[in-house]
Amino acid sequence: MEEPVSSREFGQLIFFLVLLIGLTPFIGGWMARVFKGERHFLQVPLGWMEKLIYRLGGVDPTEEMSWWQYAKIVLAFNLIGFLALLGLQLTQAWLPLNPAGQSNVELGLAVNTAASFVTNTNWQAYSGENTMSYLTQMMGLGVQNFFSAATGIVVLLALIRGLTRKTSTTVGNFWADLVRTSVYVLLPLCFILALALASQGVVQTFSAYPTATTLEGASQQIPLGPAASQIAIKQIGTNGGGFFGQNSAHPFENPTPLSNFLELLAILLLPAAIVYTYGVMVGDRRQGWSIYWAMFVIFIAGLGVALWAEYQPNPAMDSLNWMEGKEVRFGTMNSVLWACATTVTSNGSVNAMHDSLSPLAGGVAMFNLLLGECVFGGIGTGLYTMLLFVIITVFLAGLMVGRTPEYLGKKIEAFEVKMSMIAVIAPSACVLIFSALACYLTAGRAALGNNGPHGLSEILYAFASMSNNNGSAFGGLSANTTYYLWAGSVAMLIGRFAVIIPVLAIAGSLAAKKITPPSPGTFPTTGPLFVVLLISVVLIVGVLTFFPALSLGPLIEHLLMQTGHTF
Repeated sequence: MEEPVSSREFGQLIFFLVLLIGLTPFIGGWMARVFKGERHFLQVPLGWMEKLIYRLGGVDPTEEMSWWQYAKIVLAFNLIGFLALLGLQLTQAWLPLNPAGQSNVELGLAVNTAASFVTNTNWQAYSGENTMSYLTQMMGLGVQNFFSAATGIVVLLALIRGLTRKTSTTVGNFWADLVRTSVYVLLPLCFILALALASQGVVQTFSAYPTATTLEGASQQIPLGPAASQIAIKQIGTNGGGFFGQNSAHPFENPTPLSNFLELLAILLLPAAIVYTYGVMVGDRRQGWSIYWAMFVIFIAGLGVALWAEYQPNPAMDSLNWMEGKEVRFGTMNSVLWACATTVTSNGSVNAMHDSLSPLAGGVAMFNLLLGECVFGGIGTGLYTMLLFVIITVFLAGLMVGRTPEYLGKKIEAFEVKMSMIAVIAPSACVLIFSALACYLTAGRAALGNNGPHGLSEILYAFASMSNNNGSAFGGLSANTTYYLWAGSVAMLIGRFAVIIPVLAIAGSLAAKKITPPSPGTFPTTGPLFVVLLISVVLIVGVLTFFPALSLGPLIEHLLMQTGHTF
């Protein structure tokens, strides 16, 4: 049992939020220089690597691509990554760096894992220390952690160019965007974080699993591995795939309060900073800050509800507040903050079990997923998803004032609105359709850990996580079953690429248009009015789509809990 939030926990929360906001313009401004190809301080130590990659790949970084060429390369690059990761899992027993003697991964699980890491979902239907060799963890999962994060960023860069260029047929060069993102942003930040985590006790070794003798005299294997390097990119890249099955609830992944704070900060750092990057790149920082504050308000509102729910006495537990399922080393506040941070981004890592959260707190985490990961979201993916909502918001505002809607001087017409709606509807349809099938099929219900509304929440959360490329799990669902492996694979692929393709199509359409100077009738897309309207559109779309499902899950469970019922 834990007392209500202490002044120490409240002070840590405020410090965390202030530090996040304070770092945003510094990190965001630096990324803008990197993405625009301007001079920056990392060109001296790392410029040779960028040039070497271009030379080895035969790439001309100045060669521009149309949106369709860009899209085809995105798809081909990710297909190759999928096949490489799949092959690595299916043959790991015969490959080196397998001191624990892990067997080859079963086909369904291998396909699910390959789809998961290529799409930046990092949903794990397995326990890493019992399933994956060191080579698979590093060359397969770790590499895809970099490339899937970079893919989200490069798609955003193409969209930004579509918004800022006039009468252009191109949206940039995929290879140049990918290399600059990986070499100058992800690699150095992950190197620094990996050293910091290793200093706190996160394991980083190629040694075989040692055997310990327990107090009862039994033998127990202690899993090890090169974890610190993968934990760094899982957090920085908003991936979330843990080296060990318990993710950041495992002491070898997250051993101290400082490691917990650094990993928490890393979850939100780049997704928040890239919104400022957007403002710099479009030539108006106010545009970036308006979107930033819309995201921040939704995040803080959800966090407030979740904290309130967790610190309320539980009638089903004799009106006590229990720590079951929480991170007892760091307290309830850190468990709830992590749950909210990991679900507003596409990170998906956990330091506590979401299945053990109160119904409302678990509902907040679920609702964050169901909003489409647009509140900060993955690096790049969250912002381009929010820009889809911006397009819808501007379109609705244009209808209200009776003129053609515009955004950054570009007319928003039927094509952009249709593509935006496809990108918003596709993941939502996957959530509802696959959840309904899971409730109907015996194979879907057999994997449940609980019955009643909590069981529905487990199913709904699983497909909300996979379809929106988050990867966190409620914890009570047995996901390593045939239905969830194959249905989840389809949901993850649709949730990723049914959004990317429309976003790139919008980028190409906008790039071909001329820029219209603002007039007295132009709806302003900065300031409090626009922020409120954008928040309203995001919440209304989410509520209208998912309220029936949420009402049958976490909402009714909360009401029943007040009468002492549990499930």
